Amino acid sequence: MFENLQDRLGSILNGLTGRGALSESDVSAALREVRRALLEADVSLEVVRSFTDRVREKAVGAEILKSIKPGQMVVKIVHDELIEMLGGEGVGVDLRAAAPVVIMMVGLQGSGKTTTTAKIANRLTTREKKKVLMASLDTRRPAAQEQLRQLGAQANIDTLPIIAGQSPTDIAARAVQAAKLGGHDVVILDTAGRTHIDEPLMVEMADIKKKSNPHEILLVADSLTGQDAVNLARSFDERVGITGLVLTRMDGDGRGGAALSMRAVTGKPIKLIGVGERMGELEEFHPRRIADRILGMGDIVSLVEKAAENIDAEKAAAMAAKMAKGKFDLNDLADQLKQMQKMGGMGGIMGLMPGMGGMKDKMAAAGLDDRLFKRQLAIISSMTKAERSNPDLLKHSRKKRIAAGSGTDAADINKLLKMHRQMADMMKMMGGKGKGGLMKQMMGGLAGKMGLGGLGGMGGMPDLSNSDPKQLEALQKQAEAAGLGKPGGGMPGLGGGLPGGLPGLGGAKLPGLGGGFSGLPGLPKKK
Repeated sequence: MFENLQDRLGSILNGLTGRGALSESDVSAALREVRRALLEADVSLEVVRSFTDRVREKAVGAEILKSIKPGQMVVKIVHDELIEMLGGEGVGVDLRAAAPVVIMMVGLQGSGKTTTTAKIANRLTTREKKKVLMASLDTRRPAAQEQLRQLGAQANIDTLPIIAGQSPTDIAARAVQAAKLGGHDVVILDTAGRTHIDEPLMVEMADIKKKSNPHEILLVADSLTGQDAVNLARSFDERVGITGLVLTRMDGDGRGGAALSMRAVTGKPIKLIGVGERMGELEEFHPRRIADRILGMGDIVSLVEKAAENIDAEKAAAMAAKMAKGKFDLNDLADQLKQMQKMGGMGGIMGLMPGMGGMKDKMAAAGLDDRLFKRQLAIISSMTKAERSNPDLLKHSRKKRIAAGSGTDAADINKLLKMHRQMADMMKMMGGKGKGGLMKQMMGGLAGKMGLGGLGGMGGMPDLSNSDPKQLEALQKQAEAAGLGKPGGGMPGLGGGLPGGLPGLGGAKLPGLGGGFSGLPGLPKKK
C-alpha cells in the first residue's frame, strides 16, 4: 500500500544523506517535497501541515546543521515524527475486563466488518486461547447472519443461533447472556452497516452500546476510501465513542493516506490491519514497523515473526537434519518454495528486509517473482515420486512429458534442475560446519555468492533459535548496528548493485532463502 510513498520519500531523503553539509534552504526544499509526497498519498492537509512544521522546527536547529552527518539526522527526525503521527507505541485489543469481554464492531456496509469479526475471533482463539462467541446483529442485509455462521463453522468458532424476528438490541442482550452461560471469554457483536451515515444507524448503535456495555468499540474502515474513512471515524467517535480502528484491505494498491491520517485526526489508535482475505491475514498495527517500511528500512522483527508463524518446527528440524547430511531432493525444494509463498512470496520477504524494498521491481523485471515459484511448483508436481526423489532420472523423454504436464518447456525444467543442484551443493558444503545454526550459515553463504557485503559482514542473519519478544526487538537493534535499516544507512554492499546484474542470478540463489527459513532451529511448535 505504501510503495509509492516509500519510493517518493526514499528518493527525497537519499538526496539529503548524500550531501556532506546542509543549509536551511536544503532542508526547506526537501520538506516541500515531503509535503507534496504526503499530500499526493492522500494524507489530510492538517496532518501534513502539522507534520512538516514539527520536522522543520527540529531540523533547522544548529545541532542538525553542524552535526557530522546532518542528512542522516534529518532522516531520523522524519522517521521519529512519522512514528509519532502513526501513534507512537502499538496498542492491541484490550481484554482486561470481567468475562465475557464485549467487543462491538461498527462501520459502513462493505468495509469488511463481518469478515474482520471472524478474523479477530480466530486470532483470539488461536493466539490468546480465548473461548469466543460471535453474534450477528445485522437483520437488514440479506444472509448477513448466515454469512457469520458459515465463517464461524469454517474456523470452528461458536456463533449465536439465529432467531428470526429479533431486533438488534435483543440479539445483543441474548449474546451477552449466552456468553455468560456458555463460559465464553469474549463475545464479538457484528452490528449492521449502511452505505452512508444516517440518524437511524447512529441511534441503533447507541441503543446496542447501552444494552451490551462493550469494553471495546472497534471501527472497521476500508483503507482504500482515503479521506472519507477519516470523516467516518470522526462521525462514529462523536456519536458512539470508538476505542480503536481496524483498517481493511491494507494489501491493496491505495495510497495509504487514511492510515497515516486517522490516528492523528481522531486520536484513536489503529489496533489491527487486514492484509489479505484469508482468515489468518490480520496483523497488529505497529507504528514503528510501518514507519520503517515507509522509509525503506525494512522490518526484521515482522520477518522473524512471520517465519515463526508459518514454519512447522517439527518439519524444520527434520529438514535441518536431512540438510546436515547433504541430502536435498526436489520434494525439499518444493517445501521451500511453498514456505516462501506462505511468508508473502519474494516481494513480501524482500519488502521486510532492510534496504531491499526498492529492489522488488528490478527482481520482477528479471523474472524473479512469485510467478517463477508457481511455475517451478507446477513442474515438480508433474513429476513422479521417483523423479522427485532422484532428479538424475530426468532424461529428455521424461522432461518432454513433464513440460507437457506443467505447461512449461525444457528450458524451464533445466533452470529448475540447475537451481536444485546449486542448492544441494550448498547443503553439502554446510553439512559439516555444525556451528552457528543452519539459517546463519545459509544466509552467510548466500551473501558471499550474491555479493551482499553487509550480510556477509554480519556473519549472516542472527541465529533465531530464541523467539522471545525481547530477542526479536534486539534483532532490529543488531541490524541497525550493522547499518541495516539505520536512517540513511541503506543496505551495505549494494552500492554497485549485484555483480553480473540481477538476471545473472538465473532464479537460482534467492529461493535458497526458503531453505534457510526451513532450517530455523528452536521455533515454537504450531499449536
